[in-house]
Amino acid sequence: MTKTIKFMETVLRDGQQSQIATRMPTSDMLPILKTMDEAGYYALEMWGGATFDSCIRFLNEDPWERLRLIRKEVKNAKLQMLLRGQNLLGYKNYADDVVRDFVERSVANGIDVIRVFDALNDTRNLATAITAAKEAGGECQTAISYTTSEIHTVDYFVNLAKEMANIGADSICIKDMAGVLTPQTSFEVVSRIKDSIDLPLQVHTHATSGISEMTYLKAVEAGADIIDTAISSFSSGTSQPATESLALSLAEMGYDTGLNMERVSEIANYFNPIRDRFRKEGLLNPKVKDIDPKTLIYQVPGGMLSNLLSQLTEQGLQDKYEDVLREVPLVRADLGYPPLVTPLSQMVGTQALMNVITQERYKMVPTEIKDYVKGLYGRPPVLIKAEIKQKIIGEEEQITVRPADLLSDQLPDFREEIKQYARSEEDVLMYALFPQQAKDFLGRREDRFYDVPLQEVNVTIDID
Repeated sequence: MTKTIKFMETVLRDGQQSQIATRMPTSDMLPILKTMDEAGYYALEMWGGATFDSCIRFLNEDPWERLRLIRKEVKNAKLQMLLRGQNLLGYKNYADDVVRDFVERSVANGIDVIRVFDALNDTRNLATAITAAKEAGGECQTAISYTTSEIHTVDYFVNLAKEMANIGADSICIKDMAGVLTPQTSFEVVSRIKDSIDLPLQVHTHATSGISEMTYLKAVEAGADIIDTAISSFSSGTSQPATESLALSLAEMGYDTGLNMERVSEIANYFNPIRDRFRKEGLLNPKVKDIDPKTLIYQVPGGMLSNLLSQLTEQGLQDKYEDVLREVPLVRADLGYPPLVTPLSQMVGTQALMNVITQERYKMVPTEIKDYVKGLYGRPPVLIKAEIKQKIIGEEEQITVRPADLLSDQLPDFREEIKQYARSEEDVLMYALFPQQAKDFLGRREDRFYDVPLQEVNVTIDID
């Protein structure tokens, strides 16, 4: 019997998010969509993550319209998005009414599969999105935020997958946002999960550390059903490994990839000049194509490395780079080993930076870190030690309930606040997620009211 492996193409979302900070406009995508739909991909990841924010903040585009336009062209491949659990596409928890409404409207506008993850692997923060996706007629894929530490063992991830299956996941993803999943561990964790639960298993990694192709090969050998790749134009480095390379290698090993390589080649030929344009404009830094084995040493995502270096350079402290890198795993251990994924990657990096600059650990603590220690982001993988808690929040109380249980319905207030500009429920949700950016965008749309320029800021890469 021929073995099969399915491919999800990430160039429309994570591929371009990882390399050009999600600056690709919809106009670059539309001409190639029919070819992509004919190429035999299982799914196209094309929404969620940082795309929503980038559309309204930098591209003057309606992200909902992007979804509808892509849906109109794609008839065969599934359309997939990334959702940050109770954080949706932002950096804080939203009330359940907002989560349910956003998920329902995403499916109604064209999404087939919602990949939902929580930065702490706290499954309580996934439950509302799972239920809402299934009730709306969509599929919900729950993602394990893969990381390494003394407690993040193969047993830990297998038990987490079982827990996700029990709360209603339609499929499971091992989401290795930092590119630290090694080949042998990949084989072990995929094998064990496939033996434990009867659900499709997808594997997602990044090429940052230089081992991604080996990791995928071992995952496929162990029984993975789907892998995430990026067309060669926007592959490698901080992105995923190249679609063509994996497809040809796996086909030679006897796997049916379902891909039409002639169409795949056309897709690469289309995106190559787009990549070159972004390089000339300075949005594609050549360093994002590099391999950085320090990812494996410090267990820090490539995007986080570049953001830290950027922050230090702005303050004339680039000589402190190695010191900050050494401090990151220490802060992470103090905070209960959270996975370094948005927003925790930014939070841990900032705290490490402050510890180094002040030369006194936790002398300065951002509000977000205090909220995290209070339990307002969810349950950390390991209980935070009493002495660290005392340093950060003193005698303040920690909560143990699901954070969203403390939130009342928010949609009525959002609808009232944006009623002057909102034409639809989608507009309201845009405002709910990014209030100022959405108000500016919707105000520009009603140009008789508003004259707000697009934002021009330094590139920051969300690590998800």
